[in-house]
Amino acid sequence: MGASVEELNYTQDTGAVFAAFADRPWSIFLDSGAYGGERARYDIFSAEPSVTLTTRGLRTEIKTPRSLEISEECPFELVKRSLGDPRPAPMGLPFANGAMGYFGYDLARRLERLPVMAAADFDVPDMAVGIYDWAVVVDHVERRTFLVVSDHGSRAALLQIRATLGRSVSDTARRSFRVVSPVHFNMTRHEYGRGFQRIKRYLHDGDCYQVNFAQRFSACVEGDPWLAYRALQYLNPAPFSAYLRLPDLVVLSSSPERFLHVRDGVIETRPVKGTRPRSASKLRDQALAEELRVSAKDRAENLMIVDLLRNDLGKNSALGSVKAPALFEVESFATVHHLVSTVTGRLETGRHALDLLAGCFPGGSITGAPKLRAMEIIEELEPHRRNVYCGAIGYIGFDGAMDTNIAIRTLVIKDDWIYGWAGGGIVNDSEPSAEYQETLDKAEAMLKLLSAAPAIHVGG
Repeated sequence: MGASVEELNYTQDTGAVFAAFADRPWSIFLDSGAYGGERARYDIFSAEPSVTLTTRGLRTEIKTPRSLEISEECPFELVKRSLGDPRPAPMGLPFANGAMGYFGYDLARRLERLPVMAAADFDVPDMAVGIYDWAVVVDHVERRTFLVVSDHGSRAALLQIRATLGRSVSDTARRSFRVVSPVHFNMTRHEYGRGFQRIKRYLHDGDCYQVNFAQRFSACVEGDPWLAYRALQYLNPAPFSAYLRLPDLVVLSSSPERFLHVRDGVIETRPVKGTRPRSASKLRDQALAEELRVSAKDRAENLMIVDLLRNDLGKNSALGSVKAPALFEVESFATVHHLVSTVTGRLETGRHALDLLAGCFPGGSITGAPKLRAMEIIEELEPHRRNVYCGAIGYIGFDGAMDTNIAIRTLVIKDDWIYGWAGGGIVNDSEPSAEYQETLDKAEAMLKLLSAAPAIHVGG
């Protein structure tokens, strides 16, 4: 079973084309932010998958138009089985249909025994993945666009897709998006400081070397989530962004961080650890980037996560193949500079990209080290579960290729409330005021999106 490929007219603003599908069930847009370059070259979108896999706790619902199956098997194995035996992608495209969706942070409970302490105050799936039989792939380097349709897809469905692609939906024709309440944080600054000091005691006692500590903010909203995403694109274009509409929630992500990429067996992960805010002054902005580049503290934090990821990749990589070819590179985004390293490997013969994803999940850059102890501390000190935040969003193709982000700078809309998170790694020489400010720097674009109401802090 293969796929047919049809070339379409190229448009740089893929979002303008996807808008016609944005309200469809399970519509998904993997968005490079039109960054270009080999690491952020492609946009991919689709809708209405032939199979959906939705995990909550121990149960995964596997739905097709004609059937519903409930399974307690490992969700990663269920996605792998749904993809079937690998088959080549045509024309060297990065994605020729397959699985797309998210793997939420709390899916880690299927891989590790974790305490149950943080409140699960709104219900979203731990995993939501569709198996898609068509996709539009946009190449911003070659400036070409392709429609890829699996051979078993019906002619009627193909004609409908083509007809929809021919329609443009102006953002001005949509309902507005509004914030209708103040923004609430789930920790006061004092509560954040108390959690920070608790982490410092764990570090001093040798429980761990680094813990990622995050706070959550939320507001009541109404209107069109797609317009919210378009505003987020403008405020914070990022190379691993995504929009995903499920039946009862919407995910908006403007992530700068690649988690795991697999192509022809070659693995790449690019952990982000180390942050400075951007400045409107060119000289000040350059100084902040240089300060980050030479910071011994940030380099040490980054190296801890590089070592953790080398170990995680090694579980499913060929012996001796795991390397760190680039360390401590400064990359600049709309609101922050980040320190980024690159770790590579080669997938062991007989292993699948989903084996790799499970072996590395969740990403070490958003847990800390050692990973399991850091996650136990996160569960103890963060008031609410992370849900989608700090999980992974992306694709695993029928050919076995994979590209996923770390779901940071990510918002979730559920029952007329929007939720966002921001955190940072705490180490021995961290200072509470600087770490707290870093969470606000990272959340800057998301909070601007919600700036229709003043931000307030609530809590004990």
